[in-house]
Amino acid sequence: MKEEASNVGNSLVSVTKLCFNWMFILIKVFLERREFTVLFALLALTVTLSLMSPYFLTVSNLINVSRQVSIQAIIAISMTFIILTAGIDLSVGAILALGGCITASALKSGMNIPISILLGLLIGTAFGSLNGVCITKVNVPPFIMTLGMMYIARGIALFYTRGQPISGFPRSFVFLGQGYLGPVPTPVVIMAALYLLTYFILAKTRFGRYTYAIGGNKETVRLLGINITPHLIMVYAMSGCLSALSGIILTARLDSSQPTAGLGYELNVIAAVVIGGTSLFGGRGRVEGTLIGAFLIGVIRNGLNLLGVSPFLQVVVIGFVIVLAAFADIFRQKK
Repeated sequence: MKEEASNVGNSLVSVTKLCFNWMFILIKVFLERREFTVLFALLALTVTLSLMSPYFLTVSNLINVSRQVSIQAIIAISMTFIILTAGIDLSVGAILALGGCITASALKSGMNIPISILLGLLIGTAFGSLNGVCITKVNVPPFIMTLGMMYIARGIALFYTRGQPISGFPRSFVFLGQGYLGPVPTPVVIMAALYLLTYFILAKTRFGRYTYAIGGNKETVRLLGINITPHLIMVYAMSGCLSALSGIILTARLDSSQPTAGLGYELNVIAAVVIGGTSLFGGRGRVEGTLIGAFLIGVIRNGLNLLGVSPFLQVVVIGFVIVLAAFADIFRQKK
């Protein structure tokens, strides 16, 4: 009997030790891979909001959240690349508006849909490339260059449209923002495809490895004989292209192009990237974390709306989340 009791006691001790070991491993993973922490926060928030509001977990509300998130999540892809290289792009919201306005104007003038979309994408790519050229060739700091481009692109959008919205597009174009592919909204399908492509690029290609390396130590990359200039220009060109694509999808969703669209998007996108675990100091981050961060912000906004919280207080809440993410990033850097 004593032997059996001793064996049972030893077994309990072993199981307890095993549980503690696994707990410490999980805690270590959560601390080192912040996207897991953010995913846990997203799941906890989802459960909490579903208990607080009967409308949160409805199909219509979840579809609405996914549509809203997809627009900014697409821009967040390119912002992830830029922040990984220790840069920043404040012009994404203005380029979104300009790309949407150019496409809308082309459609109203009688151009077919593919050419109109291509024109908007080319405009966005051109403005993004100009950012990259000035940053790399003229050595203008990214913050200053993209801040100036934000005003330039916004001003052109307002001047080009005389500050008036453009609306009334073919149903086949509106499908891009309002339609479904099976049970899934079209913008969400586009977003998912782009994130899968981006994951492959960052994880499996030389372009992805160079992106991390440039953000980690730019001078070392130069000493290795790698030409940084074309890489950074491509990263900023991608930012302009995806910003314009988001503007086109937003135009299709609203069936209207607004020259004031995208105001404040640059801050929301940067927040999604940082909350998702990408370091503002460059060289560290994952695109799946960015996607989780974008959904976390979208769910917070949607939940606060359902609970009747003032829009002004919502800004305060998002601000606190961003500050906490920045503190976590600084803590990880020091560690």
